[in-house]
Amino acid sequence: MFETVLRRFGGTRHAIGRFLIVCMVVGFLALLAAGVAAVLTVVRTERHTEMVNHTYVVKLAIDRARTLVEQGETARRGYLLTGDKAYRDNYVIAARVTPREIDRINDLTADNPNQVRNIGNLRMLVSDLIEQRERTIADTDAGRRDAAIATFTAEKNARRMFRIREILSRMSAEESRLLTIRNGEQRAGINAFYVTLSVAALLLLVVATFSLATVLQYTRDLNASQERLRDFADSLEEQVAERTAELTRANEEVQRFAYIVSHDLRSPLVNVMGFTAELESATATIRDLIDRVDAAAPGVATEDDRLAAREDLPEAIGFIRTSTQKMDRLINAILKLSREGRRTIMPDRLDIAAMGRTIRASVQHLLDERGAEMIVEDPVPAIVNDRLAVEQILSNVIENAIKYLSPDRPGRIVLRGHVEGSRAIFDIEDNGRGIAPSDHTRIFDLFRRSGQQDQPGEGIGLAHVRALAYRLGGTIDVESELGTGSTFRITLPLTYVDPQSGQPANKENEKP
Repeated sequence: MFETVLRRFGGTRHAIGRFLIVCMVVGFLALLAAGVAAVLTVVRTERHTEMVNHTYVVKLAIDRARTLVEQGETARRGYLLTGDKAYRDNYVIAARVTPREIDRINDLTADNPNQVRNIGNLRMLVSDLIEQRERTIADTDAGRRDAAIATFTAEKNARRMFRIREILSRMSAEESRLLTIRNGEQRAGINAFYVTLSVAALLLLVVATFSLATVLQYTRDLNASQERLRDFADSLEEQVAERTAELTRANEEVQRFAYIVSHDLRSPLVNVMGFTAELESATATIRDLIDRVDAAAPGVATEDDRLAAREDLPEAIGFIRTSTQKMDRLINAILKLSREGRRTIMPDRLDIAAMGRTIRASVQHLLDERGAEMIVEDPVPAIVNDRLAVEQILSNVIENAIKYLSPDRPGRIVLRGHVEGSRAIFDIEDNGRGIAPSDHTRIFDLFRRSGQQDQPGEGIGLAHVRALAYRLGGTIDVESELGTGSTFRITLPLTYVDPQSGQPANKENEKP
């Protein structure tokens, strides 16, 4: 399928470049859509949160008004029956606060016609009730308690109180209805965001797959070219130089593509991570709201609401964060390969035996942990090449050998070397797990690993080593069998030759 797509774009490097640009544009649009959806979801979530909070404030105000009416009636009856001034004081407080609380409810529900009608009826009933209460209180204050009790007994107070309770219950039910509608709208908005995010993630996955496939295709092409170059190495020095130059140019092209892909993908990835953090913050707000709802009105929030706020949303955000972190590590790996390819080569005379002993000292603690040993078999030929690149090649291969030693026998790693013509051959041999023949080429591909995946890593180490070896004018391959160990063979020129000028670098050091 990938080759078919490339053929539709023309199959040339420029066409593939256009294809990668199209992929990046699609990826950017997908991330932009996800970002817009995230912003809209956050805004809508905040608005719904405010509306839900408002609904709870109204419900609490209604409950307080109901409590004040009941407290006033209880205090009045206590005063009529006992004449205790404490009851009268409680009644006065309730009678004074009740109209203010009704006014507050009126202000909070002014935009709801149903509640406005209920408030009008409630205000009239409460006013009549307070007027009747005042007459009985006044009779009691004047010492006419019998008359006050007779008035209280004769009035249709029970019917009035029933109507007041009925109105307050209707008002509370109206707010519960609004709360259900608003919660449904909020869930619908979040579901729409998840759909948008899923589509964007799918598009990003497709873009990343095709982009990485392009890089891997170029890497495989380079590997095939290098294999052909090695066939002619012994007899055709001029052809070797020509093929090396071609590989260098192609490698630079791959590095350029890798930089474009990784650099342009990083910016939208940062946006996704940022919006994920915002969504996580919004989720915390929703979770706090559910906690407050459970504390204030345990029956309002359903179990589905609690699961969505406390488990489903955090779990989904965790999956998004894990995926973006993995993608960030992969992009960093591509950037590392790209930057290494652009670094200036600084040739120097290198004592490979001394370098091997230095590496051994740096990993001695790992060798001790695994009960293994590393041997540098002298003599090892010296070369003129880039110190940092050669150290990275040897360190990576040696560390891999330590990592994949077999637990069934004492580990042993040997570094040896010899000269063949104008090239130095370095073998790093171990008695570890070994590599299946079908994976001998695969392990040098980017993000590809072989065998049991019980060791940390992203599958870039040997791809990086191969890229470095190619850049230094060399090669790397492996001979291995499962269960017996592996031998990585690194071939480098005795003296580094600049592929642009075709001249050996550092004339004074070219003979090691």
